[in-house]
Amino acid sequence: MPPPSRPLRRLGFLTIGLFDPAHPRGGHESVLSIIELGERLGFDSAWVRHRHLQHGISSPVAVLAAATQRTTRIALGTAVIPLGWENPLRLAEDLATVDVLSGGRLNPGVSVGPPMHFDRVRDALYPDTADAEDFSHRRVRRLLDLVRGAPASDFSGTEGIEVFSARVQPHSPGLADRMWYGGGSLGSAQWAGEQGMNLLTSNVVKAEESEDFAAIQLSHIRRFRAHHPAGDRARVSQGLVVIPTDTASPEQRAKYEAYAAQRLPRTTTTHGPRRMMYAPDLVGPSAHIAEQLHANPAFQQVEEVVFPLPFTFDHADYVQILTDIATHLAPTLGWHPPH
Repeated sequence: MPPPSRPLRRLGFLTIGLFDPAHPRGGHESVLSIIELGERLGFDSAWVRHRHLQHGISSPVAVLAAATQRTTRIALGTAVIPLGWENPLRLAEDLATVDVLSGGRLNPGVSVGPPMHFDRVRDALYPDTADAEDFSHRRVRRLLDLVRGAPASDFSGTEGIEVFSARVQPHSPGLADRMWYGGGSLGSAQWAGEQGMNLLTSNVVKAEESEDFAAIQLSHIRRFRAHHPAGDRARVSQGLVVIPTDTASPEQRAKYEAYAAQRLPRTTTTHGPRRMMYAPDLVGPSAHIAEQLHANPAFQQVEEVVFPLPFTFDHADYVQILTDIATHLAPTLGWHPPH
């Protein structure tokens, strides 16, 4: 097995937090329980995915606020918040508040573009301003500036007994350094680097110069670092679905293998006018998964990962997968749990 050029330093996972619409609390409690488990296992970060008008977490910032009170060490991230649904000023306030509650552990990941199914939700989301809304990178710039402490108002001072600030309150000074951009193209990777953000890569990319997934992801990492002030030290997190089976039951192994086989055909070609490509899921013993990751040229360039949990599995499956990742897979990748 060829050794990785960069030993794995930070280990993370991502969950979508599905729930029963008739009993939504159960799914949310499951997510919080999984985050608590991740901390006990030594994971460095836990991330939640954003899902609007679906039976998944619609308010990750609120869920992570709850997680701050049930954990003490693990970093808490969003992967990602689609800013087309958000007011950057209000979001900056929420992010800073949760970061303060967490003691500086929040890692907000964001993306841009019009909201999904915008024509169907525009009247509810932006009834008076839909045609005027800016869904470009300028929306991220507004958020970054506000998080960094740029003025949000031209007034500060005292009116009666009330004191007003010109910038977002609370202000959390380290939060700006923990802002991530979810990029799947060369252009987005370059833009994130130019802004001094961190880069979240995932198991979905845009095929622009190649139809080899690992080569595409590698090109994004290189483009990002070439335009980032920190160069090769700029933070990049790789996201691939890994499902170790070291302690899985026979029934779990059969479920996992069927899941990956059902999704495999989508990885063999590009999809849609944007030519999107998906990475194959990696299923099997940790030694086998580690061998595949060590041979992956994009993985060789990163020091941290955020492994997405499959969307439709049961809570017990997530416990087994996370436990195997932390105790079997990650140590073979050079990772060691914190003391």
